[in-house]
Amino acid sequence: MDGAIQAATIEAAGGILRLGGVCVYPTETYFGLGAGAFFPDALVRVAAIKGRPSEKPLPLLAANLDQVAGVLSEAFAASPGYADFMRLAEAFWPGPLSLVVPTREELSPLVKDARGRTSIRITPHPVAGALCLAAGSPLAATSANKSGGRPAAWPGQLDRDLCARVDAVVLDPPLPAGGPASTVAVPEGCGRLVVLRRGAVTDEALAGAGFVVTFSSP
Repeated sequence: MDGAIQAATIEAAGGILRLGGVCVYPTETYFGLGAGAFFPDALVRVAAIKGRPSEKPLPLLAANLDQVAGVLSEAFAASPGYADFMRLAEAFWPGPLSLVVPTREELSPLVKDARGRTSIRITPHPVAGALCLAAGSPLAATSANKSGGRPAAWPGQLDRDLCARVDAVVLDPPLPAGGPASTVAVPEGCGRLVVLRRGAVTDEALAGAGFVVTFSSP
């Protein structure tokens, strides 16, 4: 892509996402690359554009709890982890805590692990949240760089070849703040929380919210 990256409005990008498009947009940490959670072909494009292995699930971000509820498995509400999930949501969302929870069968395997769980969070970034609302669903959210490359916190750091392969690029402020990625954890019930990746929400903050924290690999 020569010259400046052509920016799209949130409204225009939301319309593109509703049609199954792929978009670059700012999040609280770095620019993200994503598509609507219910468009399997678009999620395939996201993984291909990034060069992300298909066995590494794409996380989702949402604008609000209603959007999160729209992707959760119906059986999850009756599971031991649900009460803890709601406690964590109240304590840390919107914010950089990604919770790995069971999601609907019809969601693409590209956003689920081998146990049918998806990593999801409610974003505090106003543009990312507005784009989720404009798209009408949570969005896949992987950093907008090719696998192995550096994530971009300002427009000049964006990979122009990557941007040329998407359908819209949103550059509205505020710019991403950089810093650590989200903490990723699994609520297991009875106040037990397994952290898969340490990040912006500290072990101390999770313990201070009343959880017994253990650690595991994803």
